[in-house]
Amino acid sequence: MNSPVNEAHPPHDHRDLGRDLDLFAGDPLVGSGLPLWLPAGSVIRDELERLARDIARADGCVGVHTPVLGKRALFEKSGHWAKFATDMFPPMALGDEAPGDQLVLRPANCPHHAMVYAARQHSYRELPLRFNELAPMFRAERSGVVSGLTRVRQINLDDTHVFCRPDQVADEAERALRSALHAQRVLGMPVDYVRLSLPDADPGQLGDPARWAEAAEALRQACAAVDLASYGLEVVEAPGEAAFYGPKLDLQVIDGNARLAGSPRSIGGAERGRTSRGVGETIATVQLDFVQPQRFDLVYDGPDGSEHQVVMIHRGTVGSMERVTAALLERYAGRMPLWLNPIQLRVLPVSETVDDVARGFVDALVARGLRAELDASGSLGARIRASRARRDYAFAVLGESEAVDGSVQVNDVFAGYRGSVQRGAVVDILTDAYAARCALSWPPTPAE
Repeated sequence: MNSPVNEAHPPHDHRDLGRDLDLFAGDPLVGSGLPLWLPAGSVIRDELERLARDIARADGCVGVHTPVLGKRALFEKSGHWAKFATDMFPPMALGDEAPGDQLVLRPANCPHHAMVYAARQHSYRELPLRFNELAPMFRAERSGVVSGLTRVRQINLDDTHVFCRPDQVADEAERALRSALHAQRVLGMPVDYVRLSLPDADPGQLGDPARWAEAAEALRQACAAVDLASYGLEVVEAPGEAAFYGPKLDLQVIDGNARLAGSPRSIGGAERGRTSRGVGETIATVQLDFVQPQRFDLVYDGPDGSEHQVVMIHRGTVGSMERVTAALLERYAGRMPLWLNPIQLRVLPVSETVDDVARGFVDALVARGLRAELDASGSLGARIRASRARRDYAFAVLGESEAVDGSVQVNDVFAGYRGSVQRGAVVDILTDAYAARCALSWPPTPAE
């Protein structure tokens, strides 16, 4: 599928698609930059969250839940307040408490996850620990810059923080990089190159330069272990693109390949960066952090009986639900792959005499966990056109002959397939492809 070529207004703008397909909406009474996810859009978001959880679980992550609020002092200690206060919502004064005790909507999830780690003592033998949360965080975006799902004031992020020993860093970075590449492959999002984001000559970043150098080398080792060449990718080192707390690996796409990134506008690094390969967007990231553990005194008991500082790794695979949804809508022109599509199969009975058979077919699909609907009102041609306009994944026509022989006429618009398929086979084919998040394997048609 061709990619958008006009960044200002791509051929398939997600804002237009969101309105036309009833995916999300906004209301001035709710506020700018605060989209309302409608039922069809919520299906897409739910599927992305399920993918994020599946990848996290397969990687040995454990789920946590943390509050969206924190004391201002928490973010002063983490360093976010000093560097990003203008991007944060103002503190909430509930009484005559000291400024540090005022509550703030969090601009990032890492301080809360650091507190989860700090909640109890840890031994070197139990590391690494990987905490995952589909967590909301907040940006005080100005009204003039909020737009659709790409610039919003509440970001719902697939966010994982790994706490490990220094000798585990390269392996954990490799694991995170593999997961990020896997996620983009499942999503069908192209990756142009991997950027090793480093400090510049006078960084202003926090922490010991020697630790930064060690971290950068660990990321190089991770890239070598993954064998990026086998993915058709190369590593591009980019001084000046590091987060304030450490170097990072960013999965990048260049302007024309995808207008949008899956990761939010970073409060720990650059969202967009210019290298010799052009301006790129970050889809996913693996960030090393020696600063947060130092600031929060995050330690583990070593084999020598003394305390050692843990290493923290920020990793994102799927990214923010808002931005990745926008990117996918534009990439697929609104007609999402089977596993993401709000309606996976719309069943169209030709006449009232086959309504009961069609309804039974829909019930069989729904019983297998598929999203199917019956549409029996209006002419067949109008219903077909409506299904195409709604960007349903596929539709199936059922007439009297199909009712007798147990088949339906399938039209898989996404895959370009048309053919007669037994209803039981349709259920199995859709179920298998949905579970695997992969392309469908329809039987060949007689012409083939």
